Amino acid sequence: MSPFRRSLGEAAGTAALLVAVVGSGIAAEQLSPTDTGLALLENAAATGVALFVIILLLLPSTGAHINPAVTVASWLGGRMRADEALAYLVAQFSGGVVGTIVANLMFDLPWMELATTARSGSHLVFAEVVATVGLLAIVFVLADRGQLDRIPMTVGVYIAGAYFFTSSTSFANPAVTVARMFSDTFSGIDPSDVAWFVAAQLAVAVAFGLGLRRRRSVRD
Repeated sequence: MSPFRRSLGEAAGTAALLVAVVGSGIAAEQLSPTDTGLALLENAAATGVALFVIILLLLPSTGAHINPAVTVASWLGGRMRADEALAYLVAQFSGGVVGTIVANLMFDLPWMELATTARSGSHLVFAEVVATVGLLAIVFVLADRGQLDRIPMTVGVYIAGAYFFTSSTSFANPAVTVARMFSDTFSGIDPSDVAWFVAAQLAVAVAFGLGLRRRRSVRD
């Protein structure tokens, strides 16, 4: 598959993920307006299932990154070229915004509206570090073991669970974080809190990438 088509697949996959995340968040808020726990469960379940399907479909063609943290770690770890990584990053961030717009329009909401849901505090930033470490560990450990077929289910189940065991509800994805600030709904995040979340996620990605590079140099 050509680099352009792989990047297009990444854009489509990230868009689909945001449709699932934001769309199920809106639906959950409407279906369970007085029960936040149930709404979060509905949001988590839909996101986990969507991740499983998206990764399953894209894994053979694009690697199913659909996450700049995975792409940055792969690039720094010597598993993809800089130009390929840049194309993926552009695709992921743009696809995420498109997916949020689609979700907003499906529920007859303004196509783009800045979120007002505050997600601030050092404990939430730390939770994003924990969530992203877990996600990248799953992806790269299974990849190194040659167990790619286990990644779709494992990632989907992990993220669904991490919605509950992390205080931040496990964004663990810079593209998802940025895109969610454009929907003032259950899944939204106030723009003033985005930079801290993204910084935590990318810091983990850089650490993983450098670790992968070091392992590679030792093997060589």
